[in-house]
Amino acid sequence: MTAAGVDVHSQGSTIEIRLTGEIDLANSDEVREKMFASISNHLVAVTIDLTGLSYIDSAGLRVLFALTERLRLLQTECTMVAPVGSPTRRVLEMTGIGVVADLKP
Repeated sequence: MTAAGVDVHSQGSTIEIRLTGEIDLANSDEVREKMFASISNHLVAVTIDLTGLSYIDSAGLRVLFALTERLRLLQTECTMVAPVGSPTRRVLEMTGIGVVADLKP
């Protein structure tokens, strides 16, 4: 089984979710549950830090798109951080996630 880390850091009405390791079909449900549990109605902004993510497949991408849709419905700003040139960044750019989330280097 692949391992993924989900660390949530709260700062008032904003949170940062740091994802590490690998997100795939084997652990995407667990990652989704942890991320969604950290989202409350009073948040103004959420940053998803993917710097420590070494692999993401379509199941992981589905989790990210579901989270951005939930944040859109809550009218909560969403920013994703992924290093330029990293495999994760290239996958995110190919999916067009920049349309629903602000993608930062």
